[in-house]
Order: sequence, then structure tokens, then C-alpha cells
Amino acid sequence: MIHITRRGALLGAGVGLLATRATRAAGYPARPVRIIVPFAPAGPTDIMARVVAAHLGDEMGGSFIVENRAGAGGNIGASVAAHAEPDGYTLLVDSSSIVVNPGLYKKVPYDIHADFAPLVELGASPNIIFTNAQTGIKSIADLIARAKADPNALSYGSAGIGTTPHLSGELLKFKAGIQMTHVPFGGAGPAMQAVLSNTIPLAVVSLPPTLPFLKSGQLIGLGVTGKARWPDLPDVATMVELGFPGFITDTFQALFAPAKTPQPIQDALVAATLKLLANPEVADTLHKGGFEVIAHGPQPFLQRINEELPMWRELIARSGIEPI
Repeated sequence: MIHITRRGALLGAGVGLLATRATRAAGYPARPVRIIVPFAPAGPTDIMARVVAAHLGDEMGGSFIVENRAGAGGNIGASVAAHAEPDGYTLLVDSSSIVVNPGLYKKVPYDIHADFAPLVELGASPNIIFTNAQTGIKSIADLIARAKADPNALSYGSAGIGTTPHLSGELLKFKAGIQMTHVPFGGAGPAMQAVLSNTIPLAVVSLPPTLPFLKSGQLIGLGVTGKARWPDLPDVATMVELGFPGFITDTFQALFAPAKTPQPIQDALVAATLKLLANPEVADTLHKGGFEVIAHGPQPFLQRINEELPMWRELIARSGIEPI
């Protein structure tokens, strides 16, 4: 599914053609462009960034290279991008962490409005609560029963403190009246691997990296946090279906540039990115990887940012999480 109007697509294509021609005439990109991902490899943000990087190279006639700068819940990589030279040669593909962290940390090393130009909201994924067969947990009801029988029995992993999967885990604890110990990792990939190796019994991460393992049966999906069941996982119910009204959280992935990046370069990047997302083959690849393609340009994406900043701040406060 692609959230972009036909009129918007046609307008974007026209503006994009002019912008791309102008930037090529000006020699951009004349050298490799680095796309910073503030999380470990193999997680959803990394997966999205590598798809976008490959196709941006084709669209813009240059080389776009992903650079993983994990740590501090995404703050380290975001800071590197925020303070990079605004010349179009450093970009950022980040997740919802960029709007969650201002409510989670006493101080973040960036100002989302002053330091970044939001370019394109690329896509979004529900979070999924999962385990492996060795735990004997086959449902959310089993999980809750295990936790109530022994409040110290369960721990769950996430991509890091304050990520939407972490907050989804805390929301489950709150709504189910249970205790679980949170184990933060440096990305969704390491958290998933910890469950696969039975180092921890459970994890909550964004859907994309788990799909192959859920389909193969190596992981067991207990519940998804989207509005509807994921089409490729019809047997995994939503948390709302499982009796938790309002339990809907997802993780967006988005492309940013440093705020003072020249406007013609911003326009060309927006147009090229919207064009690649409108490509049915790219959209199908992303859907199979667990993403719903959004394809929102700067203005609607900025609106989402402004709506989610206070929303996550409130959820963090309600969850009793003290700012770090």
C-alpha cells in the first residue's frame, strides 16, 4: 500500500525531473553520499536504508553508501548527521526513535526542527511480540500466565531504550498488569538473535527482520501492534483483537538531511525518493520485508513529527519511565 495521491505523484514527478536535472547539471552527487543509520545492521532501519540507497544511486546517478552508527537509542548516529556538513553528502535514515528520544532523554544531541530537514517518510511497520519454541509460550495468554505465576520469570529484548518496541513492551506490562525485565540491545537484529539463541525468552521489535524466521517457524509471533493483521502472517492476531483496546503502535522509517542542505539538493532527493517508492517492484520488495510504504513528502511528514513528539512524551510519562 502506498500513501501518495495521484495528483501528488504527478506533481512530484514533474518537480522531481526538473530538480534532478538541475542537481545533475550542478554535478551532484560528485562523490559518494553516506546515509547514516543510527542502529546496528540487519534491523528495520538498516533494511530500509539499504533498499533506498541502492535505488537512489540508480535514480540520481551516484553512489549512496549506508554507514551504521549505533548507540544511545539512535542518538549517536542522529547527532553525527545533525552536525555534518550540510552539503548533501550526509543523509540520515532514522526510525520513530527521533521523535521518541526527546521525551525519553533529559537532553538529546539534536533539535529535530532546527538541525534536520525532514525529506520523506518512507514507510512504517507494526511491532511484533515474539518468542521461540523452546520457551513453551505460544500465545499472549501464555506469556501473561507465566509472568503472573513468577514476576521474575520473563525478560524481553528490544532495539534499545525508548524505541517504540520498548514502549510497546512497557504498554503490555501496564495493560496486562504484569512484570517483565527489559533488556535493551543496540538494534532489532541483536535482540532477535538473542531470542533465536534462547539467551532471552521474548523480544519486541519492528516486524521486518523477523519475517523470515516467523515464516520458517524458528520464531513464534504472539501479537502485532498494528491496526490489522499483517497479510503474510494471518495467524498472528493484533493486540486489539487479543483484548487490549488502543494497543496500536508502529515504527516509521524516514529520510532526513541536515537542515541547511541546499534546497535544490533537498528537492532532488525528495523527488528521486518518491519516484523509487512509487516503483511497484520496490514497493513489493518493501512489503515483503514487512514495510507499509508511506511515501509522504516534507509537509505531511513534518505534520506526523509534530503530532508524535507530544504523543510519545505522554506515553513515556504514563509508563513511569524516568528520563535518562
